[in-house]
Amino acid sequence: MILAEGTSEEVEGWKILVPEPQEIVWSLIFLVIFAVVFIKFILPRLNAVLDERSEKIEGGLKKAEEVQQQADQLKDEQEQELAAARQEAASIREKARADGAAIVEEAKARAEAENERILTAGRQQLSAERTTAAAQLKGEVGTLASDLASKIVGESLTDDERSRRVIDRFLDDLESSQTATR
Repeated sequence: MILAEGTSEEVEGWKILVPEPQEIVWSLIFLVIFAVVFIKFILPRLNAVLDERSEKIEGGLKKAEEVQQQADQLKDEQEQELAAARQEAASIREKARADGAAIVEEAKARAEAENERILTAGRQQLSAERTTAAAQLKGEVGTLASDLASKIVGESLTDDERSRRVIDRFLDDLESSQTATR
């Protein structure tokens, strides 16, 4: 059992939790005054601060979205530029390969042409030397044949025209016999 405040009466268990009616009235008056002051003065300032904060947050979010869009746009541009640079580098490499192959082919062609020119010059020189050697040999053989014929015939073949005819006939016969044996 519990004694009530200011009295010597005993209060039952559940009534201890219920306040006296005058306490309820004063509590309600205080609560109404506090609510009016709160609604009239504190709540508008609190709403203004919250609205200002909300606007700042919204503005920050809009700026963040704009910055994100700009960043995405810059990223896309950089990726495009990078792709273009890679493509340009690939085309430069391909052009360099093609140029290198063309240079190699040109060098081969020049070498072939130079080789052919040297072979042609060598063949011409060999042919000229063969002709010269044949003419010299023909002259020497003619002289030897003339001397030999002079010794065999017993008379001098000093007549140039006649000796030349005899020598030419002898050489022609010699050449035809060599051609026939081959």
